[in-house]
Amino acid sequence: MTVIVDKPYRFVPPHRGNWWPSFIQRFRLVDFYLARHDGVVDYECRHLERVKKTIDAGHAILLTPNHCRYADPLVLGWPARQLRFHVFAMASWHLFAKSRFDAFAIHKMGGFSIFREGTDRQSLETAIDILVDAARPLILFPEGTTNRTNDVLQPLLDGVAFIARTAAKRRAKQNGGRVVVHPVAIKYLFMGDIQQWGDQAVSKLESAIGWRPMPDQPLLDRIRRLAEAMMSIHEVRYLGKTDHQSLPQRRDKLVQHLLASAESQHELAADPNLGPLGRVRRLRSTLSNELLKCKDANQLQNIYHAIDSVELSQQLYSYPDRYLFQFPTTDTQILETVERLQEGLLGKPDHPGPLKAVIEFGEPIEVPCDRAPRGETDPLMLSIQSQLTTMLDALSLEANLIELTLTQSN
Repeated sequence: MTVIVDKPYRFVPPHRGNWWPSFIQRFRLVDFYLARHDGVVDYECRHLERVKKTIDAGHAILLTPNHCRYADPLVLGWPARQLRFHVFAMASWHLFAKSRFDAFAIHKMGGFSIFREGTDRQSLETAIDILVDAARPLILFPEGTTNRTNDVLQPLLDGVAFIARTAAKRRAKQNGGRVVVHPVAIKYLFMGDIQQWGDQAVSKLESAIGWRPMPDQPLLDRIRRLAEAMMSIHEVRYLGKTDHQSLPQRRDKLVQHLLASAESQHELAADPNLGPLGRVRRLRSTLSNELLKCKDANQLQNIYHAIDSVELSQQLYSYPDRYLFQFPTTDTQILETVERLQEGLLGKPDHPGPLKAVIEFGEPIEVPCDRAPRGETDPLMLSIQSQLTTMLDALSLEANLIELTLTQSN
């Protein structure tokens, strides 16, 4: 799903009423939607008492979950139901712009928009005001985007610390109140037969590229061959030929080529301080502005081609090396790898189910009012990252280990 929208940005404020979110929770519409569209049929909340204690103390609450699936915001409706509160949540503008139904539902459940391809001061101020008022917890996803790698935490965005620290300072000045962060680790556990699910999903992918399905071959070997085929298709399109290095080396080479070509085409100077994801965000901002201004049909096509290459580079870069060739692997890692291939070949993943969401709340982190040290990583973000990483590492061990072998190593 592209996050760049070819229409002017319009800020969508949060719906502050209680009737709609109460209606949605009372009739368990979230449960129905998650089961039907995302295959999430069960859940388990852990350490809710930590959040309950913060609520009882009257502190403003900022929830900072990892973000590996589109289902994550709705999954957080389950602990909200158990603790009997509603939430506000910052959501990317493209989610409001793609579908009227989705825009309506996100808005009524407390979502408000953020324009990630530019500076959205109105959204930032709204988030700060929500924390200062402390009427409901606020959800911010510090990774920024969905990564579909449940066991790997992507780099966190510093904007979360800016919002939290600014709100803490204003809240302390206003009434002496505090702002508290609770990191939230979300882990999806596969509850089905991964061999059966994998054979069906991989057979469909093999047919999609013109291959006869190979159910007699080891599942990981079939997945590796599909990954090789996908990489070769991208290499021929963008490089003119395939490479013979390992998949990680080929991935890194292609990502560098895609980003460097897009930066050169749109006259962006190389910045050694930006990693691949930073370069992707800068390019998205540039391409989004150009898309809104462009009137020439040929130039418009060039912009869309650049958008495709930039989004492909992010998808490739965030693909963990260990997911496909680690031994032993887990059923959830196989699931996520195949879903990525489905997105690349079919446009979207098939119904995964059945999944169980484990939602674990971390220890409270009180937000300081003073500014972060200059030239250093914000200690607040380091605390959030540390807790999320520790919880996700432990949760990853709850997935089922699968002893699968390749007919040949890559």
